[in-house]
Amino acid sequence: MNISLFELFQRGGPVMWANLFCSVIALAIVLERLLALYRADINTARFLEEIEKSVRMGRFAEAEKLCDENPSPLARVVKEGLARHAQPRAEILEAMQEVVLTEISGLQNHTPLLGSIAHSALLLGLLGTVAGLIHYFQIIQLKATTINPVSPGDLAGGIWEALLNTAFGLIVAIPAYAMYNYLAHKTNVLSTQLDIAATHLSRYLAEERTRATDGSSSFSKTPNLAPTHAL
Repeated sequence: MNISLFELFQRGGPVMWANLFCSVIALAIVLERLLALYRADINTARFLEEIEKSVRMGRFAEAEKLCDENPSPLARVVKEGLARHAQPRAEILEAMQEVVLTEISGLQNHTPLLGSIAHSALLLGLLGTVAGLIHYFQIIQLKATTINPVSPGDLAGGIWEALLNTAFGLIVAIPAYAMYNYLAHKTNVLSTQLDIAATHLSRYLAEERTRATDGSSSFSKTPNLAPTHAL
């Protein structure tokens, strides 16, 4: 029996179209999130070194310009700290952490929806299968009450067509759930880097201000924040 993919899709019934819609939305979310996380994933250590070099020389305008030229969440967090460099460390850190929370929310954008789509696709597949089986068993019941005998082919044909929904639901759900876990992991890694960078820079700015005031040379080194380029 030579059946095209489109014919198989049609035999699955109307629920197949709902799962197709889920797959399109899931693909759009994955592509948008991959692009957003790629832009957010910069060489953190190198960026902080450039910022600290400008701060060490008292060139805060230059440091803020570096932040403006960088579209990453880290740059926006750092810029908030630079704008408050004259304040106590606690206030600098608090302001930066508020920006961190905003940026983390942006990094998580649409990711929970992807997880919901993965679960919904699987449930829609099961719904389509159950609905298909109910329909074909009704047909078999009607045939059984007439002079037309029920053949094994009637039963087998109805079952495999109904199971197409489960198969298509799994085809949509498995990749969507895998990408959901991957994106959630990447978001957690980037969120941790933002927290560490905010803590480090607030300390550095406070120590640099103290050094500039009393002439000492005590300031911390850039933390070991390796880039996470894995996309």
